[in-house]
Amino acid sequence: MNTITKVDRRGFLGSVFSAGALVLATRILPPELAQAANVAANGSAWQQGVYLGIDTDGTVTIVAHRSEMGTGIRSALPMVVADELDADWKRVKIEQAIGDRKYGDQNTDGSRSIVRFYEPMREAGATARLMLERAAAAKWNVPVGECKAVLHQVVHEKSGNKLGYGELATLAAAQPVPKKDELKFKSPSEYRYVGKDIPTVDLDDLITGKGTFGFDAKRPGMVHASIERSPVYGGKVKSVNDAETRKVAGVQQTVALAPITPPYQFKPLGGVAVIADSTWAAMEGRKKLKIEWEPGEHGSYDSDAYRKEMQATARGACKVEREAGNVDAEFAKAAKIHEAEYYAPHLAHAPMEPPAAIAEFKDGKVVAWAATQNPQAVQDGVAAALGIDRANVTCYVTLLGGGFGRKSKPDYVAEAALLSKQLGKPVKVTWTREDDLHFDYFHSAAAMYMKAAVDAKGRPTAWLQRSVFPPIGAMFDAKARLGGAGAMGMGWTDIPWDIPNIRCENGPAEAHVRIGWLRSVANIYHAYAVHSFIDELAAAAGRDRVEYLLDVLGSPRIIELRPPAARNNPNPYPLDTGRTRKVVEMVAEQSGWAKKESGNGHGWGIAVHRSFLSYVASVVEVVVDKSGAVRIPRVDTVVDLGKVVSPDRVKAQFEGAAVFGAGLAMMGEITAANGSIKQSNFHNYLVPRIHEAPYQTNVTLVASDAPPAGAGEPGVPPIAPALCNAIFAATGKRVRELPIKKTKLV
Repeated sequence: MNTITKVDRRGFLGSVFSAGALVLATRILPPELAQAANVAANGSAWQQGVYLGIDTDGTVTIVAHRSEMGTGIRSALPMVVADELDADWKRVKIEQAIGDRKYGDQNTDGSRSIVRFYEPMREAGATARLMLERAAAAKWNVPVGECKAVLHQVVHEKSGNKLGYGELATLAAAQPVPKKDELKFKSPSEYRYVGKDIPTVDLDDLITGKGTFGFDAKRPGMVHASIERSPVYGGKVKSVNDAETRKVAGVQQTVALAPITPPYQFKPLGGVAVIADSTWAAMEGRKKLKIEWEPGEHGSYDSDAYRKEMQATARGACKVEREAGNVDAEFAKAAKIHEAEYYAPHLAHAPMEPPAAIAEFKDGKVVAWAATQNPQAVQDGVAAALGIDRANVTCYVTLLGGGFGRKSKPDYVAEAALLSKQLGKPVKVTWTREDDLHFDYFHSAAAMYMKAAVDAKGRPTAWLQRSVFPPIGAMFDAKARLGGAGAMGMGWTDIPWDIPNIRCENGPAEAHVRIGWLRSVANIYHAYAVHSFIDELAAAAGRDRVEYLLDVLGSPRIIELRPPAARNNPNPYPLDTGRTRKVVEMVAEQSGWAKKESGNGHGWGIAVHRSFLSYVASVVEVVVDKSGAVRIPRVDTVVDLGKVVSPDRVKAQFEGAAVFGAGLAMMGEITAANGSIKQSNFHNYLVPRIHEAPYQTNVTLVASDAPPAGAGEPGVPPIAPALCNAIFAATGKRVRELPIKKTKLV
């Protein structure tokens, strides 16, 4: 439910407005308060989410309630407001929101910022525009239909009268808020900013080094902390000797943090913190700590044995998540059956800026400054850790040097808050790269088994797939072993094939490390298996990959996978195989697929995948030299994500996804022995250097009037299978276990 209301100017980020300003709020109910949707705006127990204000000097202020980590979202959503308002972008000021439920969902995760907030932002801008036009009409005593908002002023064409937004702000504030059915939205041909390449509001600060990231934040009188944590998930301190640590110049003291207890959720891991005058002193002192650990139940975890265990599970019957037709009967009579197994390891987020936060506890309240994707999670996590009310936690959001899902978990902020409470002063916690890799919320490892019966043309008549991976749900319920509907719907139960007999299964796996969502989540390993296997079937049939892919996709149609109870309401984002086919056809044309001849170390691969409501097809070109080294001269990607707000930023997301996805596929791997993570820095958790990244990436956005869909994540899933398919085309070698570096290609 979206409702526009007027609010007192003092309720908008404090008292930033002068008397007479027009301040509007759009109410977007958080899920837990959805039942209160019928409560009148002024009678609700929670505040309105404030987005827009117009001051008497003409300044338009828009709240950015999402976190900025390079996606441009701090600009994109305000652009939607400014466009419908017909504001002059040069006179628009963006204010970063603190964590507060009044802003609705603030978790900048899941590629859903534009999806969820495009319409509310559009409505806010159109509402303010109409109120300004009505105020001008009343002042001039003319019909409102003769008044038009044009670039920060309202114009009456017949008389030539003009009034700026600042001049009209007070009069507009006295107007009643129009109902939604009274609003007139712009047509695409009238857009000033939406769909255009507008520089982001943070651009100057970023290129000049003025932007404040988590590492840059400072508070008067703060101390610095570096924390030694158990090398084994859930381990505890058995004994500690800090005598040598306290001799290090700048070290003040050491502080014990209570060990983590289940359910683990996003809690601090515990350990021993070294408190010092500087980050360097804290880190040097930490090296001198002598700690004996009690490893606990995960002390015997070995990733090689774990892989074999999951693969064995995938070979047997598992929990059925989707079924159509009779797979067993078709397999029983099939003349030809094809089987394959795939494996993907744990992965780390490894953002360029590891976690960092400052917290100050005073008088029962906490104020935090953090590079976080979710400031409301910070409120919840800090409140739970300290046993205080979430209303007593304020979180200021800095710029993020990357996130990929890691920084939606607030454990590092809670660490700072716990230490501040004990020390009585502001504390800055800085994670090292080693901390970041050892104690991440890792992307799940996954073992997948695929089986298909094919007809005389090699087309599948039955399709069986099983996926086994430790679920994110284990962070909330230690007994959780299955992925659930969310993970299953990420490229597994929503496969688009036109096959009469399909069964999709999920097998159990126990989590021995912290598990979290990483950019595109389960789509990464599901897309790798599904779209590698379809390429294997095409190769076995001796058919062109694009032609085969289109054949198995079938004719354009809508696939309904929602439960019957949900089908009474219209679905704005149906699974449309016509859109899937279109991006395949377009990327084939863009890449010159029909003219390609693979072999002798040079090959092309294709994959198509729908995730986060977007349809993406990629063609990857590879060259494999005589030593087995892989180069990627070119990636072509075609994207249908509906209406596009900021084309330049969207293309950048997919260019980045090509590098990110290729890096994960070629070299990404987290392993463990005796419960401890082996990787510690970029020398053994590899990310692509310039010569290993795609040389050229071409991104085409499909023109569409469909509702806007996700942009940050859906570019990643097709890259790994397209890359592996290209390697097969070039060398004849199948890559069935990631990372690719583990497969001998020559």
